[in-house]
Amino acid sequence: MPPQPAAAAAPTAPAQARSATAPTDLATSVLRRPLPVNGPLDGIVPDVERHILEPVVADIARLKQERNAVVLAHNYMTPDIFYGVADLRGDSLQLARMAAETDAEVIVMAGVHFMAETAKIISPDKTVLIPDPRAGCSLADSITGADVRQLRERYPGVPVVTYVNTSAEVKAESDITCTSSNALRIVESLGTDRVLFLPDRYLGSWVAGQTDVEVITWDGACEVHERFTGAELDALRVEDPSIQIIAHPECPPDVLDAADYVGSTSQMTAWLATNRPERVVMVTECSMADNVAEEAPDTEFVRPCNMCPHMKRITLHNIRTALEDLTHRVEVAPEIAERARRAVDAMLRAS
Repeated sequence: MPPQPAAAAAPTAPAQARSATAPTDLATSVLRRPLPVNGPLDGIVPDVERHILEPVVADIARLKQERNAVVLAHNYMTPDIFYGVADLRGDSLQLARMAAETDAEVIVMAGVHFMAETAKIISPDKTVLIPDPRAGCSLADSITGADVRQLRERYPGVPVVTYVNTSAEVKAESDITCTSSNALRIVESLGTDRVLFLPDRYLGSWVAGQTDVEVITWDGACEVHERFTGAELDALRVEDPSIQIIAHPECPPDVLDAADYVGSTSQMTAWLATNRPERVVMVTECSMADNVAEEAPDTEFVRPCNMCPHMKRITLHNIRTALEDLTHRVEVAPEIAERARRAVDAMLRAS
């Protein structure tokens, strides 16, 4: 019988203990490192998260300098991004203007894909990056350029007002774009009796209720805002009749009817700064309230939370990777970009 290989010796008890405890020891050593006073995330996230995230924030700061890059962050970004690495912050309209005005060579869009496309349309010579190309939008997915062309055939001569939450292809088929903050102004600036308003039916309905212009809408909606209901806001009123409710116009009509104020994310922020309520409900994406709460410490925020799964695809770690590898580059075909730029520029002039 041939000799059999010797069985591997069982690990000793101390080795087993070392194997089991090494990760714990590493985590403990990390958590014992002193945190910098007034670090970028001090007071923004818990200290246990600062230990993990602040080195990433430092890497991003270094890479931004090396790449001559800026990070543009939408109001729905998580606080670690919004306060930790964003150079410019705002709603869709503000981000569009910032993309046009920045001198940076590289723009990292901490937002969703249509925002990155808009930045590229406005600044075609800049490198525009989206940290995760899967960061989409239910509104942008609800309509195509072919849909707009069919609507033009059905309603000849009626101008097309398109919400910026759309693809470059859809913008290219439009006369003018708008955001939630300027939608009413844009509709009334056209001096016409009728407009096609695409694609958000709730925003279009809200605009229609404030103008004599006939607003013809498309059947699109934001998957985050359409989940809010007037009934849940009524329940909050019963619990506290003094509570203030402010809502985004992408919400359904029963929600807007129950609100004390309706406005875009930037308009809600301005309303809070002016009115300083004791308790408030912000009826929009979760992180918005988290970010505004940092600037309104005397206000209690009640959060009926609906989270945007697309916005949450953007993280500090993939922002760092985007800057390291210059990925993922957003490109728009020149013929589409040129036509889309006319619609965006028309909005910026009218705003």
